[in-house]
Amino acid sequence: MQPAETSSHSLERIGTLLEALPYIQRFAGKTIVIKYGGNAMEKADLSDKFAQDVVLLKLCGIDPVIVHGGGPQINSLLARLGVKSEFVDGHRVTGDAEMEAVEMVLSGDVNKKIVAQIARAGGKAVGISGRDGGLARAERHALEKHEGTKTVHVDLGRVGNVKPEGVNTQMLTALKQGGFIPVIAPVAFDEDGNSLNVNADTMAGAIASALGAEKLLLLTDTSGVMHEGKTLTRLTPADVERLKNEAVISGGMIPKTDCAVSAVEHGVTAAHIIDGRVPHALLLEIFTDTGVGTMILR
Repeated sequence: MQPAETSSHSLERIGTLLEALPYIQRFAGKTIVIKYGGNAMEKADLSDKFAQDVVLLKLCGIDPVIVHGGGPQINSLLARLGVKSEFVDGHRVTGDAEMEAVEMVLSGDVNKKIVAQIARAGGKAVGISGRDGGLARAERHALEKHEGTKTVHVDLGRVGNVKPEGVNTQMLTALKQGGFIPVIAPVAFDEDGNSLNVNADTMAGAIASALGAEKLLLLTDTSGVMHEGKTLTRLTPADVERLKNEAVISGGMIPKTDCAVSAVEHGVTAAHIIDGRVPHALLLEIFTDTGVGTMILR
């Protein structure tokens, strides 16, 4: 007979599996789009666990689609090239030199490293960008700033937003049917075929909406939407608007919640802003009752 403590530990493991069972049943055959970035991507121990999570999701019959960032890596390359990075309201001003660096880092270096990590964890991934297969058509992002009574139009260069109906899902469907995990760099193309730099959250939201995804998960370096030191676990779009007006949601959380709200208003069942600093954050959010972030629902 096994010692009592071993038996208790085994029952705890079984309890964890049973907690996950209804979620596995519910989400089998569904698509989940994940925006991958921040500490979850930059720290080796967390990135390894992320790759394991993604492979496990695929083995459970769930179809993960990954859209990744790479801002720090782009900054590093530009610094080595002697190009100073300039940002306006969180958007990188992207001239021709910056765009070349963006494509080198995102479509080349970062994308292929993620593909390799998933392969090491036992999965099959294919690295692409929004330019491949005509995946994402975009138009230049028009940024307006209000200075007193004046509205100033800011030229961000080759920064884009994915057009409505601008996502061609055919290739993603083919990859899913072949058992592959798409890993997407957020570079799109305009009507002239030129590359445009797209915010990774925005790209992930557009792809999730086009696919009619069950979930959009945005990995961040925060615990979700916070109020008085506590994570707000469930919100509606109306809640988000109210919290923005009350300045509870502010700064860098505004574009993330706006992305999440837009996704659920365009067909995504739920969007989640989760703490990528937590090991196995994906599995905890999808397969447990408590989760590790904020869920936004229609």
